[in-house]
Amino acid sequence: MRKIQLPIAESDLLSLRAFDQVLLSGTIYVGRDQVHSRLFDLLENNQKLPIVLQGQAIYYMGPSPAPEGFPLGACGPTTSARMDPFAPRLLDEGLRVMVGKGPRSEAVISSIIRNRALYLQAFGGCGALYASTVRKVETLAFPELGPEALLLLEVEDFPVVVAIDSNGTSVFSR
Repeated sequence: MRKIQLPIAESDLLSLRAFDQVLLSGTIYVGRDQVHSRLFDLLENNQKLPIVLQGQAIYYMGPSPAPEGFPLGACGPTTSARMDPFAPRLLDEGLRVMVGKGPRSEAVISSIIRNRALYLQAFGGCGALYASTVRKVETLAFPELGPEALLLLEVEDFPVVVAIDSNGTSVFSR
């Protein structure tokens, strides 16, 4: 398994290929449907985002409450297709890595290729495993959304598979 530091270096991003197994360490944003909708609306209205997307990664997950002694509870991936209406715009704004589960639309794949980005597959049913990789959690924006707020995670050895690489090669096309 290859270890990758986030935010991802351009050389790492371009060298990864579909089916590569990766361990991510570093910082990753967390946001699902409501966060994506709000970020999209801010961009559409020429307003400043609460985060810098350039070069960053986002994980599509819903956190569980943290058990005593842990920064976060189970935090497995959610279905990525729900973010497909928003993903191309966020990629055009500089987002480089998306992490979730399931296939993506043709529009997202085209945007991945155009923006030289990546889509990484997290493993469904492994929320406890992912929680064990989280070292720190911080709410960045939209706290009124509760568990759907925009978060920042600090992770160490977070396991994923490259599902769609920067050339558009996909694990879903076999």
